[in-house]
Parts: sequence; C-alpha cells; structure tokens
Amino acid sequence: MKEILVVSAPDLPGYRITEVLGLVRGNTVRARHIGRDILAAFRNIVGGEVHEYRKLMAESREQALDQMIEEARELNADAVISMRMTTSMIGQGMAELLTYGTAVRVEKE
Repeated sequence: MKEILVVSAPDLPGYRITEVLGLVRGNTVRARHIGRDILAAFRNIVGGEVHEYRKLMAESREQALDQMIEEARELNADAVISMRMTTSMIGQGMAELLTYGTAVRVEKE
C-alpha cells in the first residue's frame, strides 16, 4: 500500500507540488460510555488524568486520520498538506472529530 505523507505545513521540504487534487477529510462521532463516565466522575472528585477519555480521543483521532488518508489514496495522492484537526460537540455526550487537508501529488526536487 502506498505511503501518504501527511503534514500540517502548506508545503513539503524537498518536494515540489505538481498537482493539487483537492480537499480530503475523515471524521468520527463518538459517544461517551456510562462506565467511563463513572470513572471520570470519580477522577473529578479525587483529581488526576482521565485516562478513559484520553484513550477514547486518541482512538478517534487515529480513525479520522485513517479515513482522510484513505480518501487521499483514492485520489492517487502522494501527500496531504495543511492538515488540521478539529472537534465539536454535536449532542449530549457526543463529539465529532474531523481531520482535513489538501491532497496533492509531489515529486522530489
């Protein structure tokens, strides 16, 4: 499977952009889990990192990133530039995580 370079910068050092293919994106919507909520509420009382939510968000980021890369692969892109991630609440206990960027073809300089 072809590796897709993903950067948050608007260019790739050592490469020249030969074609802009357009916007690619990936997203996931996650709901909180009652078991995680109970543990998080306990941690809120005693203090400390909420590992359950950290893990949930890490999995969500990876899933959204994988979807964006797959969309770039379908366009036969070499890279995604100007990649960004954003989150938003879409309902009680639900959040969307969105990744997006510009799919491009590149060649080494």
